[in-house]
Amino acid sequence: MDEVVEETRDVRVLRLVREDGSPFRPYEAGAHIDVTGPTGVLRQYSLCGEPSDLSGLLIAVKREPDSRGGSRALHEVVPGDRLTIGEPRNLLAIDDGADQHVLVAGGIGVTPLLNMAHELHRRGAAFTLLYFARSRDEMAFADLLSSGVEFSSNVLLHPGVPRREQPAILRSIRETLTPRSHVYTCGPDGFMEQVSEVFGETVGAGHVHIENFTAKDIDTAGDRPFVVEIDGESYDVPADRTILQVLEEHGIEVFKSCEEGVCGSCVSGVLDGVPDHRDNCLSAADKAANNEMALCVSRALTEKLVIELY
Repeated sequence: MDEVVEETRDVRVLRLVREDGSPFRPYEAGAHIDVTGPTGVLRQYSLCGEPSDLSGLLIAVKREPDSRGGSRALHEVVPGDRLTIGEPRNLLAIDDGADQHVLVAGGIGVTPLLNMAHELHRRGAAFTLLYFARSRDEMAFADLLSSGVEFSSNVLLHPGVPRREQPAILRSIRETLTPRSHVYTCGPDGFMEQVSEVFGETVGAGHVHIENFTAKDIDTAGDRPFVVEIDGESYDVPADRTILQVLEEHGIEVFKSCEEGVCGSCVSGVLDGVPDHRDNCLSAADKAANNEMALCVSRALTEKLVIELY
């Protein structure tokens, strides 16, 4: 890490560089990375810099009051400290077929959308970035977005707008969209649900893309055993075990990170059977297609699933 910027009272931006000074590999706009801080706690953070600048990666870290050591530790690091990060992964990719793109951010959820805005501007695509926060002082990158980027005219800042008044603003943007338009949102759960409800009426649920780093509560009371098949071998998954746990117990290595259905690390292909989606990483369209699932939390609605690892 070679630079730290105190963006707001509770948000700081870290610029991460490789120890040998070499550039990072290209990644898709909207990606996030795993970051392991000084306390050993692993968390996911969205990249917020320009995707074309591979000399360093930017992440914005909000200090959470109930932090278990992740965000708090990253608010104490200084330039020169060493952090361990993973390769960028993407759950919020830009749809190349959209006629218009609407990015709707709530609070620190602006981070992946800022990254995407840079890329959309580079492409010359039609887009609007709406940014809501409790106050101007709590808006990370507010000054940058107001006048520090070439696409400032595409940005609408809405500090201090109560949640109940936000749908009216969203509907005014919705009127300009078509069924070919796509919407991308990141922020608190209730905020994203509201965005999905408003825009889904015009663009359809499959064209509303959500970035969520919060695990949802899962009711496991009715869980039943089922069988999972991979590479021609079948394994019993008991009611109290996950697919991920069973595969690892049989020596099958699965890429994983959060193990809460949030980061998307363990998302794998479904070749046969119907999954019971319980994750917070796949989009509504992905879940409806039933050809992918998160092995750490999702189960089966059929007696057997045939899967493949990515």
